[in-house]
Amino acid sequence: MLIALTVLLAGCAGHSREGDSAHDIAGAWVTIQRGDTLGQIARRAEVPLVRLERFNPGVDARHLVVGQRLMVPARDERAPSGGPYRYRVRPGDTYSAIARRFGANAQRIRAANPGIVPTELRVGQLIQVPLGARQASASASGTTNKRQSARPGRKQLPDPGNLPASARRWPWPLDDYRVARPFGTDQRGALQPMLLATASGSRAKAVADGEVRFADSMRQLGQVVIVHHVDNLQSVYALCKRPLVESGERVSRGTPVCEVGRHDGGPRLLFDMRHGGKPVDPAQILR
Repeated sequence: MLIALTVLLAGCAGHSREGDSAHDIAGAWVTIQRGDTLGQIARRAEVPLVRLERFNPGVDARHLVVGQRLMVPARDERAPSGGPYRYRVRPGDTYSAIARRFGANAQRIRAANPGIVPTELRVGQLIQVPLGARQASASASGTTNKRQSARPGRKQLPDPGNLPASARRWPWPLDDYRVARPFGTDQRGALQPMLLATASGSRAKAVADGEVRFADSMRQLGQVVIVHHVDNLQSVYALCKRPLVESGERVSRGTPVCEVGRHDGGPRLLFDMRHGGKPVDPAQILR
């Protein structure tokens, strides 16, 4: 879960598109503008974030570049972890070009699509794109080999230094709560975020003023809200039933950000604090 959250907290570069529609960019190419994030683009296209990532192998979510072009999958395109991808042919596509984009093999693509003449591909036609062993393995981990080297793991994040003086005596995200699992390592040595038990119908509140950078679903974490605060601090609210805020929205301390969902038989909120993207025990910050 912490690795997944680290991906979500990867840096920003905003909304962009090529075309006339401001809301329907699924299936199109978009051009990164200042402030764009992969999460925002995925939300606008109404496609899962992981699918957007897999359709753009080699793109580093931490370092989106203004002017960079991304392929946004259509809603009927699919990118399962081990392949094959279900891909909709775009103008100028050939089997060789598609193979280069996904690190696949043109002959395997041809074999996976019997009855389709490679020289007569039609724009909008759905084809199967099988992945090679290395690409399938990388896709199963949510990234490509190139992105694995470009995106640091949790232990490789630069040390943000000591907690700032502002990170003291913040309120808890719930009025009525019990710490069902404290922040710390489990029996296998894996670091686990804090899990809070609460009453049915509870709403999680922002622990400080900030800007919502993500408010959408994520596999294994349900609905997730991430708020960025001053001094390079972030708060994460996961396992939510539904967000009550939108990405890009400014929130004040105490603003409800999500309805708490159910997990392990009861209402639970997974709550995480980050400093410079690195996990911090919330008990150090909350009063």
